Formats: sequence, C-alpha cells, structure tokens
Amino acid sequence: MLVTMKEILDPASAGNYAVAAPNLWTELDARAVIDAAQELRAPLILDIAYPANPDLFLLCQIARYFAQRATVPVAINLDHGGSKKEVLEAFRAGFTSVMIDRSACPFEQNVREVKEIVELAHALGISVEAELGHVGMADQYETDGSAALTEPETAAEFIRLTGVDCLAVAVGTAHGAYPKGMKPKLDFERLAAIKEKTGHFPLVMHGSSGTDNETLRKACRMGINKVNIANDLCQAAAKAAKTADLEGNHAYDFSAVVYEAVKAKMKEMIEVYGSVGKASM
Repeated sequence: MLVTMKEILDPASAGNYAVAAPNLWTELDARAVIDAAQELRAPLILDIAYPANPDLFLLCQIARYFAQRATVPVAINLDHGGSKKEVLEAFRAGFTSVMIDRSACPFEQNVREVKEIVELAHALGISVEAELGHVGMADQYETDGSAALTEPETAAEFIRLTGVDCLAVAVGTAHGAYPKGMKPKLDFERLAAIKEKTGHFPLVMHGSSGTDNETLRKACRMGINKVNIANDLCQAAAKAAKTADLEGNHAYDFSAVVYEAVKAKMKEMIEVYGSVGKASM
C-alpha cells in the first residue's frame, strides 16, 4: 500500500477531509502511527524531515518496510526539503513524495526552484509539496503568526506556474510549541478564499500542534487535506514516559508505554481530521 501523496490527497480534497502526516524519528514511531491508521482504516502520510533525520536512507527504508506491509495507503514524504541535494537524496532513498520548501524566498525564486523539482519528481512518479506564504515558529507567534500569510490569488497563480501536487498554506498556525497560555488564531476566511481560488486544490497545514481539536476539525472541513503533526505526538510520548508506573527498567516496557501513547494520540487526531474509514477512497 505504498503510494504517493497525490494518490492520497486528491481524494481527500474531493471528499472534504484531511489525512494525518506525522513526523517520524524512529521505528517505534512508524509502528505506532501505521497501526493507528490501520485500526481506523485511514490513509497516512509519513513525514521525514532533514536535518532532524540526517540519515534519510535508513529511516526511509524503515518506513518503506512498514508501508509496504500496511493494509491502508501510506505515502512517505520528505518534510521541508531544503537544498536540491537533499531532494535528490530523498529520490534515491525511495521517498514517494517530497516537499521543496522555498517559502522564505521571493515569489519568482520560489516558483522557479519548485518548478525545477516538480519536473524532476514527476518524471520519476514522485509527487511534490511546496509552501506559499511562510509558516513561522510558535515561540515567536506574536510576530510570525500573521507575518506572511498566504494570499488566495497568489496561491492559484503559484499552482498554475509550478505544477505542484499540494500546497502548504499559512493561515495562522506555527511550528513547534506555543508559549504557555497562547493559542493560535486561524484565519478561516482566508482559508476558504484560498480553497475557492485554487479550484479546491489539496492544501496542507503545517504547525498544527497546540491547536484545539474543534479548530482543527473546522479547518479540515473547510479545505485542509493534509495535517502535519509532530510536537503533539512528542508531548504525548513524553507525558506517558514520565508518568508510567513501570515495575522494572526494561527497555521493552518503556517502549510499549511510548508506543501506546503515540498510537492513542494518532487515533484521536485521525478522527479529528475526518479520515476514519477513508482508506478505500
């Protein structure tokens, strides 16, 4: 069931739901999130980021091993690919999709460099995600939260010029953990306009962690089709590890606690995104 993101996200956009895209760091993460998706019959996208995972080949092979044996569609995506070299490494490693992130560049440069990767990737049957606007950092949310939001008209032009398969948009979320007491404010009017102007094209949310479930549920119903999640899964694992009452210190016991916590959180979010039972789509 190893597929590309396009094969997963086109039906998601047509069906008005979103697919979970958890970040991976270890084999344990891969087992937990794929098992969660299988239990809920949901498609899944595994995001692997560089330089958080400098050995792209190793983690991709682990992801491919489980994806090829999964009973639901699974894509493996390079998250926030920076240089052309990183993207080519992902091609060689066996990723089925890549993100080329030029969101901090001027529009013309973003278009030019994304288009180059799209042409290479599509020749290999690999799908491509890009970003327009810029999703900043949660610890700088007072400035980053509204600094570079995506313009609807520009998004439509970007898709036309690049031929990209899905687009990450900035509508009010940010990467990482928010300062205590701070909650992101999503611009739903902007999201609706982007979806309309782009012809109901697959849209991606980065920085979903820290956003309440009802807000995420609404965003997915209004046009978000892929939701990247990292920090919320990490927090679930950390909390479980800290509070677990383990009789011994065996590594297997510790791993089991983390596995169950990550799987439970993933199942919760898959339900929120609306992709339960969508594996057959």
